[in-house]
Amino acid sequence: MSIKNKNNIFIWIILGALVLVIGYLKWQDSQKVSQIRDPLWVDERSLLPLPIENIAALEIGYQGNLHRFDRDSQGTWFYHAHGGSTGVMTEHGHVADAAAGDAIAKFLVGLNNARIERFLETDEKSAYGVINPSLILLAYKDAEGSPLAQYAFGDQAPDGLSRYVLIMGRDDVVLIADYQHKNLIDLVDAAQSMVAPPPSQISND
Repeated sequence: MSIKNKNNIFIWIILGALVLVIGYLKWQDSQKVSQIRDPLWVDERSLLPLPIENIAALEIGYQGNLHRFDRDSQGTWFYHAHGGSTGVMTEHGHVADAAAGDAIAKFLVGLNNARIERFLETDEKSAYGVINPSLILLAYKDAEGSPLAQYAFGDQAPDGLSRYVLIMGRDDVVLIADYQHKNLIDLVDAAQSMVAPPPSQISND
């Protein structure tokens, strides 16, 4: 075989390998696109295990009370609150109207976009405030079932921009943007104002 023929064979082998590599990369890209289009797919840095559209209920434990957000049969969010140790709170209500549902949904856009910034492998979880959390969050895929995911929100990180969170069932502590913590507190405050009773009428008699 001549040197020229050997060179031609070598060139064809290189071209064939390049075609295979390009084909594999295109296949990977198509897989990523199909995953992104799948409503049940989230990436590993997403705080929620499912998109918010596939979450049936959320519970936020804050300042001794458990605040629950559910969807009605139409998918509209509504709110009710339960006391931490006394059952149903004195001021207790369900809000399922469209305006309140839209307001709740807007708050939950932020939670849906919450991303994990860092993973910290540690045996000293108490150092991050997650053992005595300032807020807990439970997410349900089925409103009548067990929590799909549970989160304990700990201390603010030294940079003032991040918050330590323990995802129950995992060994590491994660860092997320601190405004996500504030957003959940603001959601609770806003929801409570939705069901607040009207001011009592003061009699002049």
